[in-house]
Formats: sequence, C-alpha cells, structure tokens
Amino acid sequence: MSTSTGTASYADCVSSLRGSLNFLDSSVHTLDNGIYDYPRLIKVLKTVRHYELIPQTTLATAEASLRDEIGPYIALLLSRADAQIERQDRRIETLKARAELQQGRLARPEDTSTTSAPKGRKLIGEDKLRARIVHQRKEALRYGVERLELEVLQKERELRKRLDG
Repeated sequence: MSTSTGTASYADCVSSLRGSLNFLDSSVHTLDNGIYDYPRLIKVLKTVRHYELIPQTTLATAEASLRDEIGPYIALLLSRADAQIERQDRRIETLKARAELQQGRLARPEDTSTTSAPKGRKLIGEDKLRARIVHQRKEALRYGVERLELEVLQKERELRKRLDG
C-alpha cells in the first residue's frame, strides 16, 4: 500500500466524518428550533390534558357525590331562608297594622274635658285627675281592641295564604 492511497483513504474518512458532524450539527440545530418552546407547550398541553384525561363516568360520579354531600345543606339553607322571609313578611304586616292603628289614634281629636266631664260642669283638682285616668284607661282599652281586631285580620290573611298556597 502506498502512502498516497492511505492518505486518500484517511482523507475520505475525515471528509465523511466532517459530513456526519455537519449533518449531526444541523440535526441538533433543527431539534433546538423544534423544542425551544417546549416548557410553555408543557403548560399549555397539561391544562388541556386534564380535561381530556378525565373520563365522563368519573366526572359524573364525582358530581353525584358532591350533590349528595351538599344537597341536604343547600335544602336546609333554602328552608331557613324561606322561614326568615315569612317571618319578615309577618313583621312587615304587623308594623303596617300598628302604623294604621297609630294613624287612627292620631287622627282622632283628644278633648278630655268634653269626653269625660258631664255637660255644663267644669272639673277641678282630684275629679279632673280621675277623669283623666278614666279617659286614659278608656283609650288604652280602645287601642287594645283595635290592635286585637287587626291581629285577627292579619291571622285571617295568613290562614288564607296558607290555604291558597
């Protein structure tokens, strides 16, 4: 074998190796360009993967379990809210009735000397005090009767609501 043929064969090997290295370098460069965004893609695909990997049956089972677990509490809270609304409605009706009663009392003229004293006679001292007390008792009783009448009307309305509803 001559040295020129040996050198040529080495030169071909070196040339082939350089070509392989260039090809490998090009492949590495191509791979770098393809995966430089890989960390961001992992995050994007991971979110999508969560939705795609959960089977519908598992999702339905979890939903039913959650519904069974919190359903009674939701029903309890709704019933409490309804009871509170009814209490507030009754209180509003009571306050309206009281306001009507008070307006009626304020609209009536309060002339104690004409209502409690006999005609043609002026009251003095102790008689005037007694007449005032009797008048106050009379007003208190009238107020009590009106209040009871309004309560009866309110109870009748509530009973009608319950029977209708």
